[in-house]
Amino acid sequence: MGVDAMDMSRYMEMFNRHSEITRTVEEIPGGIRTTTQSTSPDLVAQLQAHVSSMYSHLDQGAEVMCMSASLPALFSHANGYRRQTTFTPTGLIAEETADDPALAQAIRAHSQEVTGFVRDGMPPMMRGMRASGMMGPGMMGPH
Repeated sequence: MGVDAMDMSRYMEMFNRHSEITRTVEEIPGGIRTTTQSTSPDLVAQLQAHVSSMYSHLDQGAEVMCMSASLPALFSHANGYRRQTTFTPTGLIAEETADDPALAQAIRAHSQEVTGFVRDGMPPMMRGMRASGMMGPGMMGPH
């Protein structure tokens, strides 16, 4: 799946505490600017570590395949877009932009998927895994 135990632990913590996270997405030329925050300092640290880890995976071409239906397009074009993160006391601001309109659309699609994770927790992730074929019938019980 491309993630280690620490990454997986972060994902689960963020899914379990999604109601403690706020996120806004602003479309900018060629992509998005997101602001992701929490009032819980330990969760802020988790968010910042998660984004740093994901960007490292992208930079190294180490695809993460378990959490998102939209990530494969970003991993396959990781060198084709720009990523910038600014840590804040309550979270982070991330900007992702591309010159290629199709890649800019993929960036926007992923931002909406992540917003769904923040809003709804794990159910959107499970739907994404089923849609991408990562989860066969019955692997996680009835839904």
